[in-house]
Amino acid sequence: MSYTIGMQAINLEMPWRVGHTEYCSHPLLVKAVTGRDPREDPCAWQQFYDTAGYDFHWVTNDGPGWQGRQTSMGHAEFQQDGVDFNPNVFCPFETPEDVLGFDPIAEYGLPDISERAAFFEEFHRAGQAANPGQVFTGGYYKTIVSACIQAFGWEMFLAAAGTDHERFDRVLEGFFQISLANIRAWARTSAPVFISHDDMVWTEGAIFHPDWYRRYVFPRYKKLWQPLSEAGKKVLFCSDGDFTEFVDDIAAAGADGFIFEPLTDLRYITERYGQTHVIIGNADTRALTFGDLDDVRREVERCMTLGKPCPGYFIAVGNHIPPNVPVDNALYYLDLVDRLGRR
Repeated sequence: MSYTIGMQAINLEMPWRVGHTEYCSHPLLVKAVTGRDPREDPCAWQQFYDTAGYDFHWVTNDGPGWQGRQTSMGHAEFQQDGVDFNPNVFCPFETPEDVLGFDPIAEYGLPDISERAAFFEEFHRAGQAANPGQVFTGGYYKTIVSACIQAFGWEMFLAAAGTDHERFDRVLEGFFQISLANIRAWARTSAPVFISHDDMVWTEGAIFHPDWYRRYVFPRYKKLWQPLSEAGKKVLFCSDGDFTEFVDDIAAAGADGFIFEPLTDLRYITERYGQTHVIIGNADTRALTFGDLDDVRREVERCMTLGKPCPGYFIAVGNHIPPNVPVDNALYYLDLVDRLGRR
C-alpha cells in the first residue's frame, strides 16, 4: 500500500510498480489475508487494504440524501449472507408524462455551496486520516444518467426520454444544476482526485442513440468538470458497462482518467490514452469466479501487458470481488498483482 504510489500514478509519474485498487465485499478473503473477520471486527478492512496493497480508494459522496420522490428498484442478493437483498420495488411516477413534467430542483432543492463544501471537506479529511496508506478520493455518484435512474427507475426513465427528447432535456437540466452545485462544493475541498460516476451505458453499450449523449450528456460533463479542473483536481470518469465508443467523447469533455469494467476495451484506451490519462480497472471477476489458477494468471497477465507501460495504470477487478469468488483464486490474484506489477 502507498499513498505515494497512488499519487504518482494519478500524476502520471510512473511509480516503481503498477498502482492497485479493488472493489471488494468478500469477508472470507479479508479473513484469509488478515486473520480477522470483518463481520466481527470492522477494523479488519483497513488491515486488508494495507496488506493487499491498495493505493487508491474508490469514494463518492453526494451529500445528504434527496428529500422527495424517487424510485426503489429493489436489490438482488449479492453480499455475504444476502444482507443487501431488498424486495421493495415501487415507483411514484405512473406515466411518462409525470416524468416529463418533473422539476428536480423544485423537488430536491439546490444545496448551499459553502455549507456543502464544508460538509465534503470534513468527510474527506476524516476519510483520508483513516486511510493514510491510500488516496481517498472525492466524488459524486448520481451525476446525470444515474440521477434519472435513481429518481424514475429504468422503465419510466426510458419511456419518458424516448417520448420527447426536448421536454426531457429540461428534466436533465434540473439534475445537471443539482450536480453542478455539489461539484462546485467539491471543487472547494482539499481532495486532489475526484470521481465523476455516471452509469450511462449497459453491458452491450449505449442505452440511447450515440447522438443523444453527444447532444444532452457530454456537453454537460464538460461544464461539470470545469470547476474541478480549474481547482487543480484530477477528474476520473467512472461507469459500469461498455463505454468504449464514448471514450474519446469523455476525454474531450475533460476527464483526466477512466475507471471501467472488463467490457470497456483496455487495449483501445491504453493505445490512445496510455501516456496521458489515468486508467483504472479491467480485470474480469469471471476469471476469478469460474476459472482455475491458470485462468487467473492469464487475466492478470493480459491487464499487465497492456497497462504496465502506462504511468497512470491501476489494476483492479473492474466488476468487483464478491463473496462467491473462491478464496484461493482471489489470494492467487493478489499475489500475481504484487509480483507481476513491479516495473
